This record gives sequence, C-alpha cells and structure tokens, in this order.
Amino acid sequence: MGRRRNASVNVLFQWVRRQSMKVKIFLGAFLALCGLVALKFWVKNHDHFFIASEAIHFLGIIILIYKLTTQKTCSGLSLKTQELTAAFVAVRLVCSTIMEADVHTVLDFATLISTAWLIYMIRFKLKSTYIKELDNFRLYFVVVPAAILALLFHPYMLSGRITRVLWAFGGYIEAVSVLPQLRLMQNGKMIEPFTSHYVFALGISRFFACAHWIIMIYETKGKYLFLVGSGYSWILAALICEIVQTFILADFCYYYIKSYVQGQLVMRMPV
Repeated sequence: MGRRRNASVNVLFQWVRRQSMKVKIFLGAFLALCGLVALKFWVKNHDHFFIASEAIHFLGIIILIYKLTTQKTCSGLSLKTQELTAAFVAVRLVCSTIMEADVHTVLDFATLISTAWLIYMIRFKLKSTYIKELDNFRLYFVVVPAAILALLFHPYMLSGRITRVLWAFGGYIEAVSVLPQLRLMQNGKMIEPFTSHYVFALGISRFFACAHWIIMIYETKGKYLFLVGSGYSWILAALICEIVQTFILADFCYYYIKSYVQGQLVMRMPV
C-alpha cells in the first residue's frame, strides 16, 4: 500500500516537473491559497501565526545543533546566514522587551542563544569543516539597503524613533537572511539532510508569518494597511518583505519535498 502511494506521488511530481514555469507558478499559488483558506477557518487567534513561525524557526536551529553535536561538522552551513539571523533576532528581542515582553520575547531569546552557539561552533570549534569559499555572499548587499529602508519606512509606535527604526531594520534583514545559505547551497550543488531540513523549516516558518498579514488584510478589506505605522508605506513594506522571503524559499521547498518523496537522502540543487 505504501509503495503504491509513493509511486503515485512520484508520478505526480514527474507530471509537475514536465509543466511550464507558468503552470508551476499557478499550482504553487493554488496550493498556497488552499493553505491560507484552511488556516483562516482553523486558527481564530492570528497571533498564533507568529508564535508558530518563531517556534518552527527555533526548531530548525535545533536541527542544526543536533547536526553539529553528532556529526562534528558544519559543512554545508552558511556562517553569514547565522550572523544575519543573530542580528535580526537580537534587534527584535530588544524591541520586544521594550514594547511587550511576552511569549515572543521568550522564543526570540531561545533562538538568539541557540544561534549564538551555532556561530561560536562554526567560527571556532568546527572551523576546519567550514567551507568559506562557498559562503561568498557579500553581506553589505543586504545590510546597507535594509538600513536605508528602515530609516525611510518604519512603524509608528509609542516607543522612540530609534526603536521604530530598529524594528523595521530587523524585519528587512529577516526577509533576506536566508540568501547566503541558498547561495552556498547553489555553489555546492549538493545539500545534506540536516541542512535541507533546516531550510525547509525556515520556509514553513515564513509561510505562517506571511499568512498572518494576508489574512488580516483580507478580513479588514484592506483597511489593515492603514492601521499601524506611518500608514500605508510601512505595512506594505512589511507585507512585501514577508512575500519576498516566502517566494525565495518556495522553490527550495518544492525540491525538498520532491527529493523526500523520491527517497533521496542527499538533495541536489537545480542548475
């Protein structure tokens, strides 16, 4: 029974693979829409979307910690992605502590500590297994534009201007933090299981965060765009960030699921 099911799924993936890019995009959008509709009816408290997003991100980091402690290697991991992650989580933790200090603060603290440990292991303990040549994404390509955008478009809150700018900066950095990891995997062509599990967890995490914005905008008939921040500009900028990050990871998630269904332990990135 299990073999028949796997064979059917393989046939489905082969059919999808033969379709044009337009058809693939349509199918992906349709599945995403189905997921959004399901979440809208099943989840009543929209704050749970962000909690789920942060918890899944933390789970992905736990997977990396398991890899480093059991295999004693950081091969295939991007130090630069972990540094960007530490940066935006630290910024979000400071802002969260000032503004709310709730379950999000706890999750951010756990994520920051775990990410800092990963950075320490890659930089010092497992430095000999770190492939620096493949991790060649230039961070200033994302940090500088994020800083400029944060100065121009940031939310309006009761906190001071510095907190508002920092909050926006963290959001913009988060949207592109996975790019160095994807670049490294593209350079290496092959992706070992734990790294692929981690990036897939990031994809699921971003889907939940993006779902929050889309559902809130739908339920308020677009009025939500004007409810927070400097109005239209900040909410739209935040929504675009979520959509960009979701689409960045969507392609990877497709190949991840395809490799899993086909029983491939090592995932290959498309050329």
